[in-house]
Amino acid sequence: MLIPGLGVSFEIFTPLMRILEDKFHIIAVEVDGFTLGKHTAFTSVDDQAGQVIGYIKEQFDGKIECAYGLSLGGKILSRVLERGEVAIGHSVMDAAPLLPLPGWMVKPLSYTQAANVWSCYHWTRFWRWVFHSHYFDVLLDECRKVYPYGGVQAVLDGYESVYTNRLESISNTDIQYWYGTKEIFVAKYQADHLRSICPSVRIEIFDKMNHGQLLIDHPEEIARRIEELGTEG
Repeated sequence: MLIPGLGVSFEIFTPLMRILEDKFHIIAVEVDGFTLGKHTAFTSVDDQAGQVIGYIKEQFDGKIECAYGLSLGGKILSRVLERGEVAIGHSVMDAAPLLPLPGWMVKPLSYTQAANVWSCYHWTRFWRWVFHSHYFDVLLDECRKVYPYGGVQAVLDGYESVYTNRLESISNTDIQYWYGTKEIFVAKYQADHLRSICPSVRIEIFDKMNHGQLLIDHPEEIARRIEELGTEG
């Protein structure tokens, strides 16, 4: 199961799915507020987790082999695991925000990020010129695809839900937390918190990688690691 981050659609996983499609049954989650071709509203992390749990129960008798969540997707996955209603053999949270922000920061950050998404949608050429990288190109394209169907409100609601919830407990057969050295100033605190409540967590730090960059630039590496998890049983 693949769960995308805030501001992007499930299609961000397309290169990864193409590598894995002959080896696994793949479920790519469509998060409300960041859908394609239909208008939806982001509700809450807990509601999205509930939808994932319901699907796993209905379609797979409450058990799947592996789940990978990117950023917001990792936050949703953490809540699935916290609720403990389904079994997931291996779980990977890629730079998931697991801790809340101070209350006074939530609204300003939400509006700042909404402005960023708005500018990415309307000023794509400018941001391409600024960053001039394949990594940002992909994120900009994804932003452009979902923005018309959730807009600024989905970003505001998404950030508010993400940064007002704290992961309190978690249990699973195997849990991994990944992040890149270019996002260490934020992600390290999330990883340390996860280790404090789940000492068995496996933490991986990827050199010179930014938020989501491993998935964008090296889907083959993620595919290799998922295949290895599959052989672990």
